[in-house]
Amino acid sequence: MICTQCGRDVLDGATDCTGCGTRIAAQGPVPARYAEQVTSPMFQFDPHRLTNGDRITAISTLVLLVSLFLPWYGVNFLGISAQADGLTAHGYLYLVLILCLAILAYLGLRAWSDELPARLPLGHEQRLLAAAGLNVALVLLAFLIRPDGTGWRFGAFTGMLAALAALAPLVVPAVLARRASA
Repeated sequence: MICTQCGRDVLDGATDCTGCGTRIAAQGPVPARYAEQVTSPMFQFDPHRLTNGDRITAISTLVLLVSLFLPWYGVNFLGISAQADGLTAHGYLYLVLILCLAILAYLGLRAWSDELPARLPLGHEQRLLAAAGLNVALVLLAFLIRPDGTGWRFGAFTGMLAALAALAPLVVPAVLARRASA
């Protein structure tokens, strides 16, 4: 049952509203302004709130996150091999880890709600472009600066490709829009 004065949900059988104190027995039908609250929850997961570019960025970011724990560098010497993941070899890749988690949380929040709880600077595409661009720069740096005497392993290639794939759906529309305006 919904209070007609304040719109708060009241337990069935209650005599007074716990929000405003109005007597429930004297209330009539629920006003239209509160009827929508009853039928639609405030947060509801809807993947259609995300664009195809958002989905590609989310999946690629997830792959990048997993790749940080895969072997990035390795060495074989006299039959003995050693490998290191990206986080072990380059401590600054923890920034990539944090950015990946932030991107996934941001896109998850967009899929759960129409409006973000607080006003954020920049537009949606600019926020994603900045975070994904920083990820590409850090991963490229880690890819190029490998420890001495080591070779790349599949984690480095996976991470580099995933970082580029997360950035691509954000850069391509921006470049096309810029060319169209010129």
